[in-house]
Amino acid sequence: MLAFSDIAMGHRNIGARARGIRKPRGIRLRNDSWVMQPAMVSPSAAKEGIGSSNIAEQDAAYFHSYSHVGIHEEMIKDRVRTEAYRDAIFQHSDLIRNKVVVDVGCGTGILSIFCAYAGARKVYAVDASDIAVQAREVVKSNGLSDTITVLLGRVEEVQIDEEVDIIVSEWMGYMLLYESMLGSVICARDRWLKPGGIMLPSHATLYVAPITNSERYCDSIDFWRNVYGIDMSAMLPLAKQCAFEEPCIETISAENVLSWPVVVKQINCTTVTVEELESITTNFCVTSMITAPLHGFALWFDVTFGSSPLATSETQSESSIESSLSGDFSRSELPQRRKRCKQVNQIILSTAPEEAPTHWQQTVLYTYDPIEVRQDQQISGSINLSQSRENPRFLNIHLEYICGGRYCVKESVMQ
Repeated sequence: MLAFSDIAMGHRNIGARARGIRKPRGIRLRNDSWVMQPAMVSPSAAKEGIGSSNIAEQDAAYFHSYSHVGIHEEMIKDRVRTEAYRDAIFQHSDLIRNKVVVDVGCGTGILSIFCAYAGARKVYAVDASDIAVQAREVVKSNGLSDTITVLLGRVEEVQIDEEVDIIVSEWMGYMLLYESMLGSVICARDRWLKPGGIMLPSHATLYVAPITNSERYCDSIDFWRNVYGIDMSAMLPLAKQCAFEEPCIETISAENVLSWPVVVKQINCTTVTVEELESITTNFCVTSMITAPLHGFALWFDVTFGSSPLATSETQSESSIESSLSGDFSRSELPQRRKRCKQVNQIILSTAPEEAPTHWQQTVLYTYDPIEVRQDQQISGSINLSQSRENPRFLNIHLEYICGGRYCVKESVMQ
């Protein structure tokens, strides 16, 4: 039975903001290690006649924003992120020592310096943003100019006259795949990495789960029902559209999650291709662990360094979320419980709701109207993420789900 549709009304403009983003989407608060190259035109887009000249025009202003120091400061100050990379690099020091490394999108050069401290014989730090000029000075002031060579240019254009042993890159965007930076890493891998070479991170996993968030819904929507004693319910349709039309970047807690997360995509960075990232679809069927209104779906990701990802979402997140919802242990114990699920000495950088917050936060697809869900009630559907043909850095999102006999559709664009 078709009860309602969450299909977004109208196409969002490029300058639109999502709740939780502190700057325009064109100035991304995401990455101090960004490789400034045009978005890779996918084979299917090429067949449709979408040319690289248009992509280059779209990227020009976007790339320029990454010369601003504030973006790099924001990311480096994300201790969860930066310390995970530092620890992973040092953990692999036996494999890095006397080897050649490429840092794809070096930004300020911090990951390159970590690799040098881990004993790398040579590090090629690649970035096409003018931040590379400052990176050279940072390298020089730390006495590492003989080890680290900063290359100002695009990954597909710069020349490295030797094969490399390790590629390190912080390429993850919101919802893991936003911005399509992984294509740049794949390009570097295919150009320079030796057979059997190491990718850091080595694997990535994207998850989705239904959520409840009454506080957020009340703050954005129910507010209009009574404003200083005035009935402003006529504002509700517009308020819902403005608040929930686009994906929201915000922090939720484990208590907001209604079920075990479902794996949307597992990525092996050693073998993944650009083509398989163009469109990703997964089906899901989950059971709500509590009685609560369904307000939407959240996506988050983990990356692992140098070993296989955990086999299933239950293995990785089930124990901590379940115990949090049932009150078996305090919030301060969540990370410790989750670490017991890891392989020995495995380093995981996680953006899961039960983990310490990161600048990625979680990506939430809110529904326009909540659905009351009972404990043990099923929620089923599918989600598709596809690169926009107009700009491959954007993601088209198509979500379908059935809950309580209601069939719903949510379409949105991450831009």
